[in-house]
Amino acid sequence: MMRKIVHLTACLALVLLTVQCHENKRSQTFSGALPKAPEYADTTQWYIADRHAEADVFYIISTETGDYSLDGTTYYHADTYNDSLRGPLYAEMLGVDTLISGRLNYFSPYYRQCSLQSFTNDSILQDRLPVAIDDVRSAFHYYLEHLNNGRPFVLAGFSQGALIMLELMKEMDDKTFKRMIAAYALGTSISEDMLQQNGHIKAAQGASDTGVTICYNSVRDANCAIWGGSHVAINPVNWRTDAEPAVLATEPSPLLPVSEQKKDTMTIRLDTQTGFLLVDGFTATDYVLPLIGKEGCYHSREIWLYRDQLRENIAHRTTLFLQK
Repeated sequence: MMRKIVHLTACLALVLLTVQCHENKRSQTFSGALPKAPEYADTTQWYIADRHAEADVFYIISTETGDYSLDGTTYYHADTYNDSLRGPLYAEMLGVDTLISGRLNYFSPYYRQCSLQSFTNDSILQDRLPVAIDDVRSAFHYYLEHLNNGRPFVLAGFSQGALIMLELMKEMDDKTFKRMIAAYALGTSISEDMLQQNGHIKAAQGASDTGVTICYNSVRDANCAIWGGSHVAINPVNWRTDAEPAVLATEPSPLLPVSEQKKDTMTIRLDTQTGFLLVDGFTATDYVLPLIGKEGCYHSREIWLYRDQLRENIAHRTTLFLQK
């Protein structure tokens, strides 16, 4: 079961656009202490499930790190070599692999992700986020050169991982993009500016198109949102981009054994004006994020609630892509 402790707003997505600018060495300018950079030739810096499949999932985890102190020094990025700090990162990697990858190969890099506290202030984020971007950029390049072996791949990321994933897409060359089955930007918003600046973002229109981006954000209503709307959005239950509602019956919490929960029967509808996914009938009370969470914002459940739909859809799009 996964523990989700991250929130990233649409305004933070705009911050990402201001800090990236293809500055591959930007992390060297970070003003605070940094843990050791991960070396991606080191297998300990990866979670890998090689199932000898014809296609891969490359997944970028969300924020599982808070500010912490070691030997009197405060750090704001994950230490990927510290076993106790790696634990929550590994738990998400394992959880997402179990929930959505199915029979596909699965690759997820450890990286010096920003702490949760980094997302409470835009100027702090501008200083810290490029470290995380640089690490995942290096990991993705290593994956393409040494681990992928030319296979098609699904790109996926949640929250902080989704924002970094969108940066990878922006920088991706066309040859690599042609091997991308689909991109799942979960729990983030795609602004109009981002859409215009990233030519590889092509909004999914249904369950079967490939080379497209899937994006959604779940809330009780628009007043509960802690970010702006998205210009790319789809309902992951019925895979429609209109307001046609869909019924979803599933356990509401990843923090309790499934056997101890009753299923919620929820109505899921896409608000076509804002791009929010409106959820009616959710009963869990353990979903609010620390520091920045808000009652009625279901950000921490973006993968859990739709796990079956995501797993089936990834498999479906992959099959269609391979048939081409």
